[in-house]
Amino acid sequence: MRSARPALWADVPDHEWDDWRWQLAHRLNSLEDFARILHLTDEEIDGLTAEGLFRVDITPYFASLIDPDDPHCPIRRQVIPLGREKQAFAGMMEDSLAEDKHSPVPGLVHRYPDRVLMLLTTQCASYCRYCTRSRIVGSPAATFSKADFDAQVAYLRQTPQVRDVLLSGGDPLAIAPRMLEY
Repeated sequence: MRSARPALWADVPDHEWDDWRWQLAHRLNSLEDFARILHLTDEEIDGLTAEGLFRVDITPYFASLIDPDDPHCPIRRQVIPLGREKQAFAGMMEDSLAEDKHSPVPGLVHRYPDRVLMLLTTQCASYCRYCTRSRIVGSPAATFSKADFDAQVAYLRQTPQVRDVLLSGGDPLAIAPRMLEY
């Protein structure tokens, strides 16, 4: 889907704009970045300047889909934090899907007899406000190691009833292809 590029990126050649590596390298993640392309509300400014909450990173392409003048734009609401998110509530940042309880090894959720959810990464190209894994996603400290990945594969080899492996994360397409081929 082609979108009208904000003036900030008008001079970016198509071959760069269409390159996922360029998109990741130029993500927006600060109040200053967003203020260059959006008319921010006071509550958005409050959310973007909040310390230690959810990670905010948005690719230029995804940002180009946001209506810069409409604070109720659904895409905007998906990724721009609001000040009210600073208010703690019961269950905030907890494991709302009880994935940890069903995790025989780090990063592997085995809730159903014949299938598992394999978390390959905690990183995403853009971070959604509604993410059910906000407690780990986007945190550089919450990455899965090669040893974790090896333990996941070993568990799968030892559990023949598993016939379906759902790759998830974060965004599994954000990891190196050699890891997907492993």
